[in-house]
Amino acid sequence: MSDTTCHMSISLDGFVAGPDQSRDNPLGKGGRDVHEWHLGDERENEADAIAESWLMRPRGAYVMGRNMFGPIRGEWDEAWDGWWGPEPPYHAPVFVLTHHARDPVEMEGGTSFHFVTEGFDAAYAQASEAAGEDGVDIAGGASTVRQALAAGVIDELTLDVAPVLLGSGERLFDGIESFGFEPVEVLHSRLATHIRYRRSE
Repeated sequence: MSDTTCHMSISLDGFVAGPDQSRDNPLGKGGRDVHEWHLGDERENEADAIAESWLMRPRGAYVMGRNMFGPIRGEWDEAWDGWWGPEPPYHAPVFVLTHHARDPVEMEGGTSFHFVTEGFDAAYAQASEAAGEDGVDIAGGASTVRQALAAGVIDELTLDVAPVLLGSGERLFDGIESFGFEPVEVLHSRLATHIRYRRSE
């Protein structure tokens, strides 16, 4: 059976996005600072390049929350096809958790967004079937990753710990009572410490 992965950038105080997320500021106040290791212009260390290759490795399907897909809440009363433009970086089916049904959206480059109203377990089952041996990635955001951790489906978890304090926002591990992973690889740069964990046997 193929692995389920998750790769998240996180602040020192445990947040993956800052407060006041909006269409103009999708990562919230200060949230982009957590992602400077792969979004900024200051990358200078091989560690960041290696971690980015982990982040961008192809997967067979993805699961993400509606907050990660976009800023629209409630009914789908306006056109929105994601933050990524006409060719998103996934190149595979993406299963989006939502309370409001919507027809699938086909994008360039092989990405298709499918909107799942039956909860995380249903989205993960659909993603697993679509992915086959190519594996599933839990793409985020924080709530979706917490549900995946609670369900025990993540085999490999990578955290990019940025030397940043956000103070508030979307905290990754709220409500998670046990970790259940052990580190297998650590890389570091001035912008982040990249820790790759595997589920403990």
